[in-house]
Parts: sequence; structure tokens; C-alpha cells
Amino acid sequence: MATSDARVIIFTPGADPSAPLSASDAADAAEGYAGLVEGLARLGWPCVVVRDLTAAIDLIRTSPVQAVLMDVRRHPASAIHAADSLRAALAPRQTPILGLGAAIHGAEILGRFDLAMGRDLHPAQAALRLDQLARSAVAEEELALRSETFASQLLAPLRAAPSDEPIQILTVGEPAPKFLALTHDLRQLGVETTGAFTAYTAFDYLHERPFDAVVLWSGDTHAEALSIAGGMRRNTRLFHIPTVLFLRPGVEIATADAYHRGLSDVISAHTPAGETAARVLAMARRFRHETAIREALDLSRFGGLMESATGLFTRDLFAAHLARLASAASVRRRPLTVAVLRISDRPDALRARAHGWLDRAVPQIGSMIGRLVRAEDTAARLASDVFALALPAATAAAGRITAERIAAVIACTAFEADDETPPFAVDFDIGVAQLEPGESAAHALERAARGALSRAVS
Repeated sequence: MATSDARVIIFTPGADPSAPLSASDAADAAEGYAGLVEGLARLGWPCVVVRDLTAAIDLIRTSPVQAVLMDVRRHPASAIHAADSLRAALAPRQTPILGLGAAIHGAEILGRFDLAMGRDLHPAQAALRLDQLARSAVAEEELALRSETFASQLLAPLRAAPSDEPIQILTVGEPAPKFLALTHDLRQLGVETTGAFTAYTAFDYLHERPFDAVVLWSGDTHAEALSIAGGMRRNTRLFHIPTVLFLRPGVEIATADAYHRGLSDVISAHTPAGETAARVLAMARRFRHETAIREALDLSRFGGLMESATGLFTRDLFAAHLARLASAASVRRRPLTVAVLRISDRPDALRARAHGWLDRAVPQIGSMIGRLVRAEDTAARLASDVFALALPAATAAAGRITAERIAAVIACTAFEADDETPPFAVDFDIGVAQLEPGESAAHALERAARGALSRAVS
């Protein structure tokens, strides 16, 4: 694998993080992570094991690195120093740094890494966490940029404000001694726990109040625990809550299947109690942080600058923000894609426009577009029948998939005409353009608009 393709760095610091590992230690590190490297590559996360800090920084400057996995077990002080150095080199790009084995050193170290994971990281688990953290990083960057755009319009900057209330953990399972001991350890860390003995009680609690994480006890079998995790993943409100399975002694599980079923972490029975509690706490804190970012981005829609009819960015606000996005994409070496969706001049749409029905439907259409994009995406209305999307960290292919998905959903929606005329549907002509090196945001938007118009003509 060419290092220029590496999206993930795996770094094992020695006692001196700036000094290269010895040949034997480097060989041990490479061998120890061989399975993870191979598995992540299959899942779309090519990675490379790096021997020293200088090599890691050089790689950051030449590769699209999106995450760093730091082995914290042997030399935590060196790992913290290396993490700080890598953050400085990665700036201004938000890049998650995961501390592998960090939890064995206690809860105090957790804040130095974006997430603390077990040393024996399964590729399926790693890929799921990397996908989530990479998206969260883009959302955090977008929040900062959107805050700057709002401040330039003389509005108060946006702020992610995680709750300062104690972390809330729901524990689900029989009151086995080992499970009760975990509850005790969590409370010692300042966490408030709520116990549920059955799946029914657990979902009652989950629908009544918010939790930052859920810990499931495997019991005699883990079927019920997996069904709870699967049920949470089928619920949009509960989807992102980290769900941890704590295995009782003697119980084994197909880990790859467990992660694909919705578990965030699987903790074996022989894991030290303090490490288990710290890993759960790390996931809960991360979830609360990500929730605050999403809530801040959602609140930006009510900042007083959006179009009142649709809740979307106005044309001028979108132009100002798109220019800021383009500049940031260049500095952070991230892709940026712009999509234009123009309501097609199909017979139904032409008739609806002539009778004024389309004008009544446009606010609903715009509102739907705003709900069908990610929190970190920017949707705008450029004209009466033209909408635009700015998609940070998205390629042209991903942008087209997003635009076509939105168009497909809206095409299935029936909009009211009048009492004597059946409802009508609308289609879109779509144009997509990925920002090219040295290109202005306005030119990329113009290319996307031309693409939509060319489809309309054809």
C-alpha cells in the first residue's frame, strides 16, 4: 500500500516519541497491527503503521490522513505529547485521535484523546467509529465556519454547548455481581446510572429521557442484548447513542456481527473494571460532545438569517458562506462539492406553475430539502425554483448521490393543486461540481448550474 493513500495513521510511541522505535519494536508494532491494517483496508480505511513522530508529521503533509490511532498502553506520557504534536500539525483540520488502550490508565487521560478504545480493536468496530468521528470532525469544522458567517452578518457566533449535567448511563441486564461492580465504578467517576432489568423497561426509559450511553449485560445469552442494540439502530432518535455490550465470563460472541448489529463496543469479562468504566465514560462524553455540535448546527436555522418560507439559506447568505467553505476546503485539503437542483419543466410542473400551485408548494419542497441533508451540509434557495447544496468533505460522486436521493424522495411526494385537480409531483434537473484546485466558489456553483440547465435542455 502506498503511504500516499493512507487515511489512518497507527502510531506506537516509545519512551521518547520523537525517536524512532528500535527495529525489533517496530517489527512488533507492525505485526501486532497487521490484522487491523488488513481489515481496515478492506473496509475503505487504508492505514499505515508509523515508527516515529517525524515520519507521522511528514505523512500528514502528503496524505489525506483523516484519523490517528495512538497506542497509549506502554508510554502514556509520550502518547499525550505525540497527540498534541500531531494536532498542531493537522490544524486547522479537525482530525480525530483515538487512544488505543488509554482507558487502562484511568479516566484522567481520557480528555487528551477524542475517544478511548480497547487495544484489541476489531476492524469492523474501528471502521464504524472512524466513519462517525470523521463526520463529526467535518460537522465541527462547519460549525466554526457557520459561526464566522453569522458573525459577519452581525449575529452572535454559534457555540456548541454540551450539558454540564452528570453523564447519564442506562444499564440493562440482570443484577449480576460483575455488572453491579461496573455500575459502582461508573458512579465513582461521577456518572449517574439507571438500571433496567428487561428490554421493555429499557425502551421505556430511553423514550422518557435522554441518555449518553447504554451498557448491556450479556447474561446467559446475548440475544436479547443484540436485539436491544438493533432496536436502537432502527430508531432515528436513538440511533447514535453508544451501546456497549459487557460480556459475562464464559460467553463468546461473533464480534464482527455484533458491531454490524449496532454495538459500539464489546468488553470482555477479563477486562479490568476500571478500564471498562473508563471506556464507557469516554464514549458517553464523545456522544454528548457530538450531540452539542449537531444541536448547534440545527439551531443555526433559526438564527434570523434564513429564508422564512423554507428555512434555507438565502442566496446572498449562501454566497458568503460558500466562499468561506471554499477557502477552508483548500486550507484543510478536503473536497467540497456544490449541487444545484432546479425544478424541471415537466408538463405537470408547468401547469402547476401557471396556476400558482407550484408557488404554494415551494416552501414545503425547500423545507424537505433542508431536512434531507446532513447537519453539516448547507442548503439554500437561489431562485423561485432553484435550490443549491454545499457539501463539505464530499466528492462529486457523493454529491450526485445526495442530490439524486433528495430528488427521488420529493418526486414521491404529492403536492396539492386545487379541489378539482389531482395532486401533482415535481422532478429536478441536477448539476454537480466538485471544487477544483484554485477554482473560486462562484465558478464551481456556476458549473453546477450549467449542468442542471444542460439536463433541462436535453
